[in-house]
Amino acid sequence: MGESQLWHAVDGYFADRLLTEAPDEALTAALRDSDAAGLPPISVSPVAGKLLQLLAQVQGARSILEIGTLGGYSTIWLGRALPADGRLISLEYDTRHAEVAVRNIARAGLARQVEVRVGAALDSLPALADENMPPFDLVFIDADKVNNPHYVEWALRLTGAGALIVLDNVVRGGRVADPANTDPDVVGTRAALDVIGSHPRLTGTAIQTVGTKGYDGFALARVLA
Repeated sequence: MGESQLWHAVDGYFADRLLTEAPDEALTAALRDSDAAGLPPISVSPVAGKLLQLLAQVQGARSILEIGTLGGYSTIWLGRALPADGRLISLEYDTRHAEVAVRNIARAGLARQVEVRVGAALDSLPALADENMPPFDLVFIDADKVNNPHYVEWALRLTGAGALIVLDNVVRGGRVADPANTDPDVVGTRAALDVIGSHPRLTGTAIQTVGTKGYDGFALARVLA
């Protein structure tokens, strides 16, 4: 068995034993419809989706901001962690992606709690700040990587002490640690990690992962007082 096959097999093993809820048509349909609509197959894995849900539950999150909706698969995982009066705002650049996501979110029964806003996130984020809504308890960043440092900085502005920021895809197949690699996505990811590591109001770490999505990882940052 090759390395990649082994990663897939272990992910399947974990999913079979730990994601023990009844078959979930809403999540399955979200992936199916996203694929049928031609969206890129880059949604988080089921095991990672459950991790996001658990992080939101452990955080006691009542308000969540997601930067990068795609087809709404991770949005559903996060939305299900909210209490009945909780809210989730997800920002999506692509109108077609947002249309698919809105249908998937509605089918999952989360239309009242989840709002998808369409447009460039760096336009939507200042608009959110202007609304003066209560701080978000958790921010999940999974969008264009070149803007990751800006997204982390905005996440910090839109949260309060104790909030959790999750930044996805920080390993990039190991390219993040290669100083010769100047791919804009890698450069943006490095810059975001530098923000987390140097900002006086953030403390964080990063975790490497392997699985159905290959070799990657995520960073976690807690907002300090």
